[in-house]
Amino acid sequence: MKRAGTLRLLSDLSNFTGAARLRELLAGDPDVRVRCSPDGRHLLLLRPPGSPAPQLLVAVRGPGLALERAWPEGHPSPLDAFFVPWLARPALILVWESGLAEVWGAGMEPGWKLLQSTELCPDGGARLVAVAATRGRLVWCEERQLGVEDQPERLSMAFSHCVCVKTLETGGEAGTKLGRTHILLHHCPPFALIASRKDLFLVPTTATWPGVAHVLLIWSPSKGKVTAAAPSLGLSYSKSLNPRQGDTWDFRTLLRGLPGFLSPREPLAVHTWAPSSHGLLLLDFKGKVSLVQCHGGTRTVGTLQEAPVGPEGSAALGTFHGTLACVLGSTLELLDMSSGQLLERKVLSTARVHLLDPPAPGMKNEDELETRGALCLLSALGLFCVGWEAPQGLALPSDKDLVFEEACGYYQRRSLRGTQLTPEELRHNSTFRAPQALASILQGHLPPSTLLAMLRAELRDYRGLERLKAQLVAGDEEEAGWTELAEHEVARLLRTQLTGDQLAQFNTIFQALPAAAWSATLQALQLQPDRTGRLRSQAPPDVWKKVLRGPTAGKEHPNGVLPPFELLCRCLRQLEPQWLPSFVELAQQQGGPGWGAEGPGLPLYRRALAVLGEEGKRPEALELELLLGSGRPKAVLQAVRRLIEKEQWERALEAGLALDSSSPLLRSEIFKLLLAEFARHRRLDAHLPLLCRLCPPDVAPDELLLLLRTHLPDDVGTSNPFPEPGAEPPLTVGLVRALLEQTGAQGRPSGPVQSKYEDILWDPGTPPPTLPRGPVAAPQASEHPGPEAWAPSGQGLCATDVGGHL
Repeated sequence: MKRAGTLRLLSDLSNFTGAARLRELLAGDPDVRVRCSPDGRHLLLLRPPGSPAPQLLVAVRGPGLALERAWPEGHPSPLDAFFVPWLARPALILVWESGLAEVWGAGMEPGWKLLQSTELCPDGGARLVAVAATRGRLVWCEERQLGVEDQPERLSMAFSHCVCVKTLETGGEAGTKLGRTHILLHHCPPFALIASRKDLFLVPTTATWPGVAHVLLIWSPSKGKVTAAAPSLGLSYSKSLNPRQGDTWDFRTLLRGLPGFLSPREPLAVHTWAPSSHGLLLLDFKGKVSLVQCHGGTRTVGTLQEAPVGPEGSAALGTFHGTLACVLGSTLELLDMSSGQLLERKVLSTARVHLLDPPAPGMKNEDELETRGALCLLSALGLFCVGWEAPQGLALPSDKDLVFEEACGYYQRRSLRGTQLTPEELRHNSTFRAPQALASILQGHLPPSTLLAMLRAELRDYRGLERLKAQLVAGDEEEAGWTELAEHEVARLLRTQLTGDQLAQFNTIFQALPAAAWSATLQALQLQPDRTGRLRSQAPPDVWKKVLRGPTAGKEHPNGVLPPFELLCRCLRQLEPQWLPSFVELAQQQGGPGWGAEGPGLPLYRRALAVLGEEGKRPEALELELLLGSGRPKAVLQAVRRLIEKEQWERALEAGLALDSSSPLLRSEIFKLLLAEFARHRRLDAHLPLLCRLCPPDVAPDELLLLLRTHLPDDVGTSNPFPEPGAEPPLTVGLVRALLEQTGAQGRPSGPVQSKYEDILWDPGTPPPTLPRGPVAAPQASEHPGPEAWAPSGQGLCATDVGGHL
């Protein structure tokens, strides 16, 4: 059965504030840049520099005030503007070519106001050429002035750009503020920046050096990697990044390390770039559409019947339900993404059409049911959506039917009887009154507006979910549809108790579509990285209580069904293992008493280690991170002993220094372990400053020397102050002195010396005074005993005669 494409009017723009001005800008300026807010309620129109006033217009659908700004001649208009996608209240970021950035927000009071103004290039002398916003980050490409040592050659000027990143942090009146800045790429050519929901694409422009104009870069912040791709060569390489350490790449060094990328090749001849959920779409001047996927691979999608009319011709690309939509002038062509076959071709009544970004996941808007999975088109005539008609004969369930079906499953789970409960029984049996009352409300017999307002959002979710299921059953089995279905199911299950059948279904979704399931869980737990690269959450405690609940003592889940926490740990190990230790550490901070199970259970780090496998078969790096972040003394000591065995001295010392003042005993034990290694060999000498910092302040010098003496190696052979060739050098007084000075770093006590070794730390600086010297008197004879005093008694020897001879 052939599907029929539909183009349906959603709004004639009359329900937007400033509708007349909105129609005027859409009809009068072909170069106006249009962006839609994540909730679909705000439209942003930005005119290029030099255009007549107003250059900026933000129109609001429904109640609210529009934002209209104009800059006089001599004051340039913004280079670009973006909505912040993950906030409850709308926020807007304006960026100028000079590096000025402003954050505007609509707070509790009506209207827009400036919340923050900052310079992206505080040093001055830089010029922004491109800017984009992706996943809580503001990214821009700036041209920097050449230094004194740089030669003003053409090649040096071609690589005088860099790509910088500034975090968008939650906080402030509008819920967002600009955070710290990090340089992602040095010495690169000018790049255009195109952001999708998950990745950032750095694509060449007409000003890019021809030798590298065939290369584009893909930065995936969630996966921690940068991918270089050359579509014309069929090459792609990935390089890992560590966001905690803030890795920075040099573009020229990066390309020199990739074989084949510097082969002579013509620059990419691209007319239009456009992001999509599958990757990056590109349209060349011959009408061929290609897709650059997130891993760097490139495939041809199809060829349009019409090619763009020169570089100035308007073109727009978008995808929906496995279909590619391309607007060339006043022509709309729909192609199948899998086969490239032309499905439909429509002639529009206007040549100035803008394709809007799809709503962000989890955002609700009034036209959600009508626009789910469809593509929105904006022109001066109104707001339209293009999609596929549902097949004939496919009846969607009514709201009343959905009520009885959901109530049937709910009562069946609570019932103890063996017979199956049916929706027909609920309709005619007076025992279950709640479903009948709700069905009556939906039929219009009982119209309480308050109750309808409370139920509308949930019923809309259920009906939209059923419509999505119906479309998938009808034959539309694209991955995006299944992904959306998985996200809805995970969000729904997280609102339940997650026991029994619900937990089994939760496991099934994670096994079938782990990436989509984790994405939905990420939104439910509101996980975001902070400045240090660690995860933080703003989810309520009830959600964490469901996630951290462990198995009941003495009961095991059948058929390999895992509790939610173990399931999330296994999913993280598969998708983003570098975030697993941070997630477990955050879970330990969120957990309350008794959350691990209905009774005493294993600590969370032990449960996470069990997911990694049996002892001895686990990834060593992940196991060490989990042990160090557990906060349990035995686990931390076990990790430190392993680091000592592997001779990773600096990491072992940092593990001890990371402990705060609340763990003095654990820190002291780590110091004693490392002090024993310091006494046995000299491989720890290079890290002596860190060892001195780790030394507890209450250790006395005699206690320190006693510890060193206990672990000194036994003397073998004759005593020799100099080591034999090739032998381990002994511990010297100079090395010990640094530790002894650390024990007395607080100043010499005013009382008597407490230790017999403590006085060697306090050198007075001058030698003691010399005793006075004077003339020495001659010794008297009586002061020296005569020889007779040494003669043994009873010998009969004459002492006087002997003395006379002397």
